[in-house]
Amino acid sequence: MLGKRRPPRQRSGVSGLQGRSSEPLEQTTEPGVTAVTVQRLAHDGRGVARSASGKTLFIDGALAGERLEVAVHRSRKRFDEAHVRELLEVSPERVEPPCPHYAQCGGCDLQHLAVTAQRQHKQAVLVDLLAREGIALPTPPALLADAVAGYRRRARLGVKVDAQGRVHLGFRVHHASRLVDVERCLVLVPSLEALLVPLRELLTRLDAPRQVGHLELVAADDATVVVVRQLRENHADRRRWQGFAREQGVAVGYLAGRDSPAFEWLGDTPELTYRLPGSGGDLTLCFGPSDFLQVNEAVNARLVATAREWLAPLEGEGVLDLYAGVGNFSLPLAADGAHVTAVEGSPVMVERLIDNARVNGLAVDVRQEDLSHEEAVVALLEGIEPDAVVLDPPRDGAASVCRALVERPVARLVYVACDPATLARDAARLVHGGYRITRAAVADMFVHTSHLESILLFEHCERQPPSQGA
Repeated sequence: MLGKRRPPRQRSGVSGLQGRSSEPLEQTTEPGVTAVTVQRLAHDGRGVARSASGKTLFIDGALAGERLEVAVHRSRKRFDEAHVRELLEVSPERVEPPCPHYAQCGGCDLQHLAVTAQRQHKQAVLVDLLAREGIALPTPPALLADAVAGYRRRARLGVKVDAQGRVHLGFRVHHASRLVDVERCLVLVPSLEALLVPLRELLTRLDAPRQVGHLELVAADDATVVVVRQLRENHADRRRWQGFAREQGVAVGYLAGRDSPAFEWLGDTPELTYRLPGSGGDLTLCFGPSDFLQVNEAVNARLVATAREWLAPLEGEGVLDLYAGVGNFSLPLAADGAHVTAVEGSPVMVERLIDNARVNGLAVDVRQEDLSHEEAVVALLEGIEPDAVVLDPPRDGAASVCRALVERPVARLVYVACDPATLARDAARLVHGGYRITRAAVADMFVHTSHLESILLFEHCERQPPSQGA
């Protein structure tokens, strides 16, 4: 939700991939600087090596096979975190980072690795995490990918005023809470990148820039949105934001108040939509500025197309879409002829999904339900008896849903995950409960980062899907 503090990302740990080595590493004469050879990449993209004492080092910006000098910047009980001081032998997969803010910005942390190698690394991470749960994929995961730049249609920018009164607008510095000023961003769609300089100029003219918590940028099909998180109302600054909306041709949303913020549009209410391919032509989905939206439009379309291809629902076949959002999977599957029941926890998005189904002329049974309760999911499965389930949970996964799916199995299950560690945990429960993985793919939703989106197809060993030739 806009204005809410985001929960910290729960990493699965700092485990790495294949190729461990116990080769001793020498210490240089400079105190605190060690010459090492990087053995592999960790799941989060950092290089992994060992110090002369055998302690594991996780090294920012290092690549497998490289020899380099590193300095430790954080020491922990079981491992140390380090950064590169000097490259001695360079990996052939190392490239010049294309973004001028790479060295400071904490966002796109894999720009020093060639894009092809980034994607191979992500595929290897999925394989490795599943293998740690005793699960082997029948075939290597496919790759769903598109453009390597200008793909991100949503972003949050921090706003800070320093002790000297200078206004800063940008993203967090790597390993720090301060901001790095950005005037260009490699991954933002052009309409959002074009706002960076005008936004900074406006912030410097505000009476109370310290009362701006952050800015949320969203690019829809026919509208560009700036949502201002205003901690305390300032009427003169409100008028300046209204002027900015007119000058830049954007919609400005105003979320004002510290404890119970109220949202309003400073001008006409925009229609926020995005399109998805469907069986009878493109589908148009409306969304709100605080609704969940996959940031990479092209890769999202590939993800939805993959789910449709794997399920290939027959006319009238029952599909249960859990964590349905505004209908990202529900509507295309309904257009394919499936009888879709869509379940979402947010009442706002439930209403949005109902409207989206109506506007696109599709019949979808939409329900609101808290899917964290296993009993509620079992009741859904018993009442609907679906032929297939689509599962697209948040980062913490779907443990309760998976327990229910073991108790009440379905023939086919498509699991879309934004965290591979929780996916592996849930996959283990499903496999031990009688399912097997038959298809897998990695979606490169966030190019130049270690973030991994993936999709798996499960089939239950005792429930055969209907014949596609029937």
